[in-house]
Amino acid sequence: MNGLFSGAAARAALRSAYACLAELHDTVGVSGLDAADVSPGLMAVVDQHSAGIRDSLSADVRPLTAVLLAAYAEGVRDAAFTHGWRPPVGPIDWSENDWVMRRLLAVCALARTLPEAG
Repeated sequence: MNGLFSGAAARAALRSAYACLAELHDTVGVSGLDAADVSPGLMAVVDQHSAGIRDSLSADVRPLTAVLLAAYAEGVRDAAFTHGWRPPVGPIDWSENDWVMRRLLAVCALARTLPEAG
């Protein structure tokens, strides 16, 4: 019986992770990835943050998954809120040097490399 429940829990975690990443994409990724596509400087910053995330998650020894990326994004947001950060209100100005927003944008960029939720 344990295998049945653990499989259900894993599927629920995966659905939750993809939902979290989809919400992040809608709120951060759409405008940020469009901005990065036309700004080589922003794209370079996103690439650097992506490399940092990959290192942090040991992506050289285990594959990136939706669950890992979603948990990482939640951790970044939680830590940022704890330290007084608040998300921008209104349209995001990607020319501002907001480490948290750029890190979350890098999560969106990495999430684009994941297989589609099935």
